[in-house]
Amino acid sequence: MVGTRARAGHLPEDHPHFQGVLPFAIGPLAEQLRGHDTVLVVGAPVFRYYPHVPGDTLPDGTRLLHVTDDPDEAARAPVGDSLLGDAGLTLTALTELVPAADRPPPPARAQPAPVEDSVPLSADALFAALARHWPEDGVLVQESPSNLSALRRRLRLTRPGSYFTMASGGLGYGLPAAVGIALAQRDTGRHRPVVAVIGDGSFHYSVQALWTAAQLRLPLVIMVPVNQQYAILKAFAELKQTPGVPGLDLPGLDIGAVARGYGCASTVVETPDQLGTTLDTALRADGPTVLAIPIHPAIPRFCERRGPY
Repeated sequence: MVGTRARAGHLPEDHPHFQGVLPFAIGPLAEQLRGHDTVLVVGAPVFRYYPHVPGDTLPDGTRLLHVTDDPDEAARAPVGDSLLGDAGLTLTALTELVPAADRPPPPARAQPAPVEDSVPLSADALFAALARHWPEDGVLVQESPSNLSALRRRLRLTRPGSYFTMASGGLGYGLPAAVGIALAQRDTGRHRPVVAVIGDGSFHYSVQALWTAAQLRLPLVIMVPVNQQYAILKAFAELKQTPGVPGLDLPGLDIGAVARGYGCASTVVETPDQLGTTLDTALRADGPTVLAIPIHPAIPRFCERRGPY
């Protein structure tokens, strides 16, 4: 069983059959599915791609079956056979029809290698620290494209409705979405803590959402990994062999000053221990808190990825 992205729900990532997140590009995704005769997609699109890395849509000899209650998603699916219906009812019926397998289950997903703490933190070190201090019922909203692979590698979510993200790389969704989700958690009485991870480039696409969060006194934590660049676009430039693209560095942006200007509390976090104490305080605050976290300005490389980026 291979997990794919989800906007609101997903397979529990501590399940022994969870194998991680599928790549977002055509070629690498098909390569990861190679060797499987049947792919079953339930309640998700087939497929969203980002960026464009050409290749076969499916490996030769692989059949795709798609279950969705969205006729638009069924119409958009580039391959496979779609069944329009309720996902839960369909899975219940399938469990009665599919015989028990006599083959051993796939090996459990390997734990990521330990990381060393440094200043500035690497993305992996930051999200390993976040995983250690993650609230049990936390909700993650993410829009940090260049750091997404590290985030999904280190932080494993287990409850439904715990993960919200943009579709196909569209920027500007994460910050206002986090505000809306935090408002819904408060007004419905669920009170699950909401943590948004928003890159310092993405942060400014919808930065005015901070004002709404401050005016509504929402208990929202916004973590901003600060690498002072559009790292994902630099990665695109390498992928497309177009070096020297101008305008991709972001020096001189004071995330904390911007946040305070909109009425939010803000602090700079530089070490894992500081993240733990600051996150705990921010989760109990009567209002939004923005954590500016300097990280190492590494550029992700598409050719090395088997995860989301």
